[in-house]
Amino acid sequence: MKVVITGAGGMLGQDLAAAADAVHHEVKGFTREQLDITDELAVRRAFEEELPAVVINCAAYTDVDGAETDRELAFAINGEGAGFVAAAAAAFGAKVVQISTDYVFDGLKGEPYVENDKTDAHSVYGASKLAGEKAVIEANPRHLIVRTSWLFGLGGKNFVETMLGLAEDQKELLVVHDQVGCPTYTRHLAEAIVELIDFERLGVMHLVASGHCSWFEFAREIFRQSQLDVSVLSGTTEMLGRPAPRPAYSVLETSRDDAPELPRWDHGLHGYLIARADAAGSSSQALQAIDANGALS
Repeated sequence: MKVVITGAGGMLGQDLAAAADAVHHEVKGFTREQLDITDELAVRRAFEEELPAVVINCAAYTDVDGAETDRELAFAINGEGAGFVAAAAAAFGAKVVQISTDYVFDGLKGEPYVENDKTDAHSVYGASKLAGEKAVIEANPRHLIVRTSWLFGLGGKNFVETMLGLAEDQKELLVVHDQVGCPTYTRHLAEAIVELIDFERLGVMHLVASGHCSWFEFAREIFRQSQLDVSVLSGTTEMLGRPAPRPAYSVLETSRDDAPELPRWDHGLHGYLIARADAAGSSSQALQAIDANGALS
């Protein structure tokens, strides 16, 4: 099967390409530099040349705070651009998989969100991603919208890398405890999405790691598994004064029987740290130390 991936240079895009290739799909990835999804004609020409069976759109404007002042660009990429990708896929008979986010919800429900819960984005980023969902639904009846959250993986900026970077010269860090979600390893997510494209799974689906935690709990687990002596202090979102509002409780669950189950978030972290150390060329002794001291039940 021919699979085209837009935004192929990002964390999820890279893992999707690897996962699709591993099961012998023919993969063509377009990085942001290679294909601007806000250029409708360029998208159509690219798909006309490749003739994909499935298009997975990972291209996105992901700067949550930056979107508050760069609204036009956020909506151009996350909203209109997603629609262009879906429409071009439909024109050549392809299914489209659109990656979306927990930020389409307000975070006020107090219990996990399922696919048919009412959306109510409070940030520009969330609103632009919601606009993308609607554009995709309108443009291509063969759509699968995958909502996920708190992604971390090799090949891109993420919370794990931020924490490990700060720990190099700080032994005390303030991390918020009043935002709760599902940290999701992109490799696990990519494998699940590639599994889904072999079937006619359509509509909206929530795909996140099993379990949930706060950013504070996530940070403590990062340092525990990494064997770093860092004190994590509990703070609040208000204390940080970030420009964009964040959903306080954006835990996602699925109500669909056909949705694959991803491993637990702490297992995903464990796998990521092993892959990260391996990619950095760490010694086998270091890898064994992470494996032993980060062991999970």
